Amino acid sequence: MKLTNMKLTVLCAGIVLAFSSLTAYAAEDHVEEALKHAKAAAKADDASAVVQHAEQAKTHAKTADEHLDAGITSLDNAITHGKQGHADMAKKAADEAVTHLNAVGD
Repeated sequence: MKLTNMKLTVLCAGIVLAFSSLTAYAAEDHVEEALKHAKAAAKADDASAVVQHAEQAKTHAKTADEHLDAGITSLDNAITHGKQGHADMAKKAADEAVTHLNAVGD
């Protein structure tokens, strides 16, 4: 029974990692878009355009921030699992953190 739970855990972790890779890639686009719109807001000629670009920049920045938070959560999970002696789970959580943090940092 324990072997079955282990297989289920590994399968779930794989699914989470696959999904996080896709969402981390999206985070990279959000950082670029936030910067693009923030620059456009700074160069805009009228208040309406500033508001429009600033709102779009804020939306993209919040999405990127969610990925940063997910990276921190993954690091917390890596620490927790590592302290419990679950090396495989800790490594997977750390790998997930790397994916999120790379996406935010690029």
